[in-house]
Amino acid sequence: MRSPRRCSRNGCPRQAVATLTYVYNESTAVVGPLAAFAEPHTYDLCEPHARSLTAPRGWDVVRHEGEFEPPPPTTDDLVALAEAVREAARPAPRPPEDDREQRAHSTGRRGHLRVIPPNL
Repeated sequence: MRSPRRCSRNGCPRQAVATLTYVYNESTAVVGPLAAFAEPHTYDLCEPHARSLTAPRGWDVVRHEGEFEPPPPTTDDLVALAEAVREAARPAPRPPEDDREQRAHSTGRRGHLRVIPPNL
């Protein structure tokens, strides 16, 4: 399942709800609702970082005035979640009875451990 987009600020674990874009030739930073797709040269921000963003001296900040809301889940997300739940609910296949007996009495290695058969 695709994970939600996170804030681009270092160390921020929050979900992104806004996108920051710079218009360099107009010395403007634009903070708007979260873009549909992550694009190069844009930054996803959580609500606290979107609201508190400041620009360098001489630059303008154009900020979305409405509420920043997380994007609704897409149908891809819902289908992936349903498939993951179905997969987790399936019982693990059991090996045939003969295989289990044979493995119980055989010698083998598992990583750094060695299985020693019981004395008969």
